[in-house]
Amino acid sequence: MAVHFRTCPLCEAMCGLAIETEGRSVTGIRGDDDDPFSRGFLCSKGAALGAIHDDPDRLRRPMKRVGQEWREIEWEEGFELAAEGIHRTQERHGRDAVAIYFGNPTVHNVGLSLFGPLLSRALRTKNRYSATSVDQLPHQLAAHWMFGHQFLLPIPDIDRTHHMMIIGANPVASNGSLMSAPGVRARLAAITARGGQIVVVDPRRTETAAISTEHCFIRPGTDAWLLAAILRIAIEHGPGLGRHAAYVERFGELRAAMAPFEPSLASAMTGIDGAVIERLARSLCTAESAVVYGRFGVSTQAFGGLCQWLINAINLVTGNLDNPGGAMFTKPAVDAIDAPMGMGIGPGSYGRFRSRVRGLPEVGGELPVAALAEEMLTEGEGRVRALVTVAGNPALSTPNGKRLEGALADLEHMVSLDCYLNETTRHARLILPPPSPLERPHYDVAFHHLAVRNTAKFAEPLFAPTSDQRQDHVVVLELTRKLAEKRGQFGLRERLLYEARKRLGPEGMLDAALRFGPYGVRAFPKKGLTLGVLAASPHGVDLGPLLPCLPARLKFRRKTIDLAPQPFVDDLARLRKEVAREARGSLELIGRRHPRSNNSWMHNTAKLMAGKPICTLLIHPDDARTRNVSQGARVTVRSNTGDIELEAEISDAVMPGVVSMPHGFGHSRPGVRLAIASSHAGASFNDLTDNDAIDALSGNAVLSGIAVTVEPAPTKA
Repeated sequence: MAVHFRTCPLCEAMCGLAIETEGRSVTGIRGDDDDPFSRGFLCSKGAALGAIHDDPDRLRRPMKRVGQEWREIEWEEGFELAAEGIHRTQERHGRDAVAIYFGNPTVHNVGLSLFGPLLSRALRTKNRYSATSVDQLPHQLAAHWMFGHQFLLPIPDIDRTHHMMIIGANPVASNGSLMSAPGVRARLAAITARGGQIVVVDPRRTETAAISTEHCFIRPGTDAWLLAAILRIAIEHGPGLGRHAAYVERFGELRAAMAPFEPSLASAMTGIDGAVIERLARSLCTAESAVVYGRFGVSTQAFGGLCQWLINAINLVTGNLDNPGGAMFTKPAVDAIDAPMGMGIGPGSYGRFRSRVRGLPEVGGELPVAALAEEMLTEGEGRVRALVTVAGNPALSTPNGKRLEGALADLEHMVSLDCYLNETTRHARLILPPPSPLERPHYDVAFHHLAVRNTAKFAEPLFAPTSDQRQDHVVVLELTRKLAEKRGQFGLRERLLYEARKRLGPEGMLDAALRFGPYGVRAFPKKGLTLGVLAASPHGVDLGPLLPCLPARLKFRRKTIDLAPQPFVDDLARLRKEVAREARGSLELIGRRHPRSNNSWMHNTAKLMAGKPICTLLIHPDDARTRNVSQGARVTVRSNTGDIELEAEISDAVMPGVVSMPHGFGHSRPGVRLAIASSHAGASFNDLTDNDAIDALSGNAVLSGIAVTVEPAPTKA
C-alpha cells in the first residue's frame, strides 16, 4: 500500500487528502492532518473521489455520435472532426456562429485553467459564455470597478474576525465559496469561542444559521435594500475612511447616493424590523473587527451587482477593509493579478461588445449565459450554429434549461470536452474526455486567490494516464493546431509556439509563475518557491495569514479605490422603483446547497447519493397546510417557464412564502449515461428559472426569488 498527498479538486475548499492506493486502485481516503490549510478536515465529497475515478460511466476514449448511437473513435479522428465542423460553420456563417461555454470544473483543473484561454482565443468569437454569469459575476464586476481588477476580490478573514455577517451564503455546507475555508464549521465556532458574533441573513435557516448567534429571515431578492440601509447608517456612525482616505475617491457621492435608504423603508421591503437593521449596522461599526460576506444568494438576484458593491463599501466605511479580521486580499504564490499577460485573466471590462439579440453587455470578455439559447434560436446574421462546451452542463445549470436543450438539438455542430454523457453532452456530435482528477497534475490557480490563508500545494498525477487518454491541455493544443491548419495559418511561428507550449505543459507554466511570483526565487534567490520546492513538500507550504496590502495591490493607474462607481450609482434608480410586495398567492423559490452535492456530475456517485433524498422541496407548514400538501407527497411546482414534480419536505427552516430546492438534478432525460444519477434523478431547478430574468446591470442570471405555485401532483394511474 502507498499513501499519496494531494488537494481535493471537487469544490473550492482545497482540502488536503491522504489517498491510500494499491496498484491503480484507491483503497482509502482520509484528511491530511499535516496539510497547513485544511488541518485534517475532509467532507463526504472528498471521501468519494476514488469512486469518481473508478466510475464505469466515466468516458475514457473519444466518442462520436452516429444517429442516436455512440461509438468510440481514435483521438486524431476526433480532433479532425471537431476542427472541421467548427471551421465549416465559421466559413459558412462567420466567426460568431460558434460559441464556447466553460463550466465550473474548469477552474479546478490546472491544465484547463492555464490553457483554456488558448481555445477561446482560437475560436475568434464574441460568443463566449461560462458558469460565471450564473454565479459570481457581480463580485468580479464590483472588483473591476472599485479596485481595478476583476480578481481583486476581498476575502473574509474568518480566522481573526470578531463579528461576521453572512448574507445569502451557507459556508457550513459549502466550506466557503469565494472564501476557500476548509473546516469552516470549526472556524465559525472559533468566532463565538473568542466572544464574537455570527449573524446570518437568509430566507432559510441554513446549516450555517443553525450555529450562528443570530438569524434574520429576509424576503428573497431584497438584500440590496438591507445593505443600502446598513451602509447609510455606517456612513453616519462608523469610524470613517481612516487610513484609506488618502486613496479613496467619491466618498461624497456615496454618502449622497445612500441618503434615501432609511431603515424604515428597508424594513418594509425586507421584512426585517427597522430597529434590528439599525442594531446590525451599529454592531459592524463598533466590533473589534467585523466583515460582511455575501455570496450566491446575493449575487443571483435582480440587484446582484448592487449587492456586491454595497458589501465592499460597508466593509470599507466600517473600517474593516484590508484590516485583520475584516475583508482582506490574498497574496497567492501564482498571482494571476500581477503575472505577465495575467495568465489569461485580464483586469476586466464592461460593454466592449453586446449580445446580438438583446444587446446585453459583455463583462470580462464574456456574454451572459442567459442569452445563449436566444442566440441559437433567433434567425439572422451572427446566429450561433455550433457550440463547444468545456466541463459544463448548461442544460441543468443555466436558466430555462429546457429551452436551451431544444436549441442544442438543432445545432449544426457541437463538441464537448467532458468525461460524461450527460444532459448537455448527449446533444454533441463529439465528446473528447479528459483523464480523471487523479490522472492529472493539480494546482489550484484560481482558489489560492480566494483563500482565507496564503498557502501553496502541487501534486503530480497520482496515476499515470493510460495510452488512450490525453491530458486536458493536450486536447486544447491539438484543437487549436487543427483549427489553424484548416485556416491555412499554421506557419513556422505558430508551429514553434505549439511545440513550445506542448513541451512546457501546465507544469512548466506553473514553475515560471512560481519563480516570478511574490514568494519565488526572483524575490528570494536562496529560498524562493519553485515547482520543485512544492513537489518536495507534499503537504503544501504555509505562506502565512492575509496581510494589509493597500494601496499597493490596487490596479488603477492612480492606485485609488472608486467608492461610488457611476454605473452602480445610476443603477440605484432601478432599485428605488421597487415597491413592497403585495400578497399574490404565489411562493418564491430559492436554491440550497447540500454538503453531498456541488455540481451535477457528482450525482453519479453512490456514496454521495446515499441516505435521505437530497432533491426535495422545502415548504413552510403554513404554506403546506393551505395547499393540502403533506410530508413526503409529490407536488407540482410551476413557474412562468415550466413545471416540475418532486417530493415535499415540510419544515419551518424556510420562512412563510418561500420554498427551496437544490440545483443540478433532473437526470431523467433520455440518452444520458449516468446510471446512479438516473436512479436519483430528481428535478431540475432550472426548468423553472427564466432566461429573461437577469440583473440588468451585470447580466447575471436571477436564480433567487422565482415566483412559483405549488400544488399536490396529479395521482398517476
